[in-house]
Amino acid sequence: MTRSMHRLNLLWHTIRHLRPIQIGGRVWFRLYRPRAVVRSAPARRSKQLEWAQTAARRQSQFGPYTFRFIGMDGSLADGWNDMRREKLWLYNLHYFDDLNAEGATSRTGWHEKLIECWIENNHPGRGTGWEPYPTSLRIVNWLKWEFAGNRLSATAVESLATQARWLSRRLEYHLLGNHLFVNAKALVFAGVFFRGSEADGWLSRGCKILLSQVPEQILPDGGHFELSTMYHALALEDLLDLHNLFQVFAQTSNAAAHTLAAALPNQVQAMQRWLAAMSHPDGGIGFFNDASFHIAPSLEELDAYAARIGLDRQEPQIGTILLPDSGYIRLDNGPSTALLDVARIGPDYLPGHAHADTLSFELSVRGKRLLVNSGTSIYGRGFERLRQRGTAAHNTVIVAGENSSEIWSGFRVARRAFPFGLKVAEQGGSTIVTCSHDGYKRLPGRPIHQRIFELRGSGATVIDSVSGGDHSAEARFHFHPDWTVVVAEDGKSGTASLADGQLVRWEVERGRLRLDESSYHPEFGAAIPTACLAVMLSSGTSVVHFSW
Repeated sequence: MTRSMHRLNLLWHTIRHLRPIQIGGRVWFRLYRPRAVVRSAPARRSKQLEWAQTAARRQSQFGPYTFRFIGMDGSLADGWNDMRREKLWLYNLHYFDDLNAEGATSRTGWHEKLIECWIENNHPGRGTGWEPYPTSLRIVNWLKWEFAGNRLSATAVESLATQARWLSRRLEYHLLGNHLFVNAKALVFAGVFFRGSEADGWLSRGCKILLSQVPEQILPDGGHFELSTMYHALALEDLLDLHNLFQVFAQTSNAAAHTLAAALPNQVQAMQRWLAAMSHPDGGIGFFNDASFHIAPSLEELDAYAARIGLDRQEPQIGTILLPDSGYIRLDNGPSTALLDVARIGPDYLPGHAHADTLSFELSVRGKRLLVNSGTSIYGRGFERLRQRGTAAHNTVIVAGENSSEIWSGFRVARRAFPFGLKVAEQGGSTIVTCSHDGYKRLPGRPIHQRIFELRGSGATVIDSVSGGDHSAEARFHFHPDWTVVVAEDGKSGTASLADGQLVRWEVERGRLRLDESSYHPEFGAAIPTACLAVMLSSGTSVVHFSW
């Protein structure tokens, strides 16, 4: 197949899953160029209760005009729209997350100057800062800062109204998902902060969008439908902010707002339970699909925030937890915890944050992460983004050097893996999970990958088999960088050890092993060298044991 034909094939298998509103919305978004409406802001609405302290982010502003985003330092010396910067760095610059970050009260003077600097240098409707996503996050951050006891200037209030008017004409229906969600959240915040017919229109529109999106995006088991632990935490924070808002402005008469407010507590508690299930004993999220630390608030921060607004989380379940709607499983047995991915890669029409990680897993032993997926350190396009999304960067099986789902570009997926045949059994103190996927059926012989994962109190066994066709296949196991991995003289076993003396033994019963160099990406901008145990399947099967 020629390069151009291959690209057309990828494009077809990508766009055929899109919803008509995404295709039509993309055309509309490119062609429609509304003018920013600058006029007096509506009157402000009065609060009935005090705003509760929100979940704090990591500090990102370190001087009046100096910042650290996604692992990179920078300043405003080159302006707000320096195209030499990564797009995500610029987005963060326009979010204003530091207004509500750790220790923000000590930086109030910087924040006041930064808001006025933004208004002066970002003319309505022009530049990165006026794209819908950063506009949405900035509106909410400015208002949360105001609600927390600070005071927006008259100029800033006028700018907020202009931003809300602009956003109401630039909603991201062509993207849907978390983008449309935060667009709607911003309209609700602006609609509650201001009063009058214009503000009521923002509030009604935002609430109606959320009333349709919350049931779609929050699955019955509590998981966010994009199946990223990080974006789940962000969506949970969004719902907590909305609950906080509706408590503070309890006398809002909008019917849609009352309906949405009534639905939030149950959704929040379901999302809390899901996030607890998908977090390791160290309290941090598992890395499934796009995920890293320090983008969303931690589980601890979110639980504390929920408690401050009267939404205490139920005690977490221990043992085997099935999350059937999102497609994940948590196993606890003795000193070990495993998080298993038996999920589809995400919504058919919205796989932008998906990785080719079907049937991958992560494993902690005695509270320490042992086996980890790659994580995410970069967005945009390029080899490293594709590599981190690829199958080889996860604890699963790669066949014929291909990815289990055809990830391409920065956020696209063509043909996708579908899991099937899931079975979970308890047997003699062990939990055994069996599942298959068909992601490689596009290859000759239509190969199928099946994994059997057994977790015992004293260890784990992973059995992989690939049937169909005659292809090379390799199971990969990425160790957390805190562990030192050594291969024994027999060439088929070895150890992984921590500096404090903790030891895990591993043995390849079937298959040919190789110890590769790999990398771990716990946050944006970070790449930490680590080791990967690569096991070539023998006659279509590999068997690997871990013991502790």
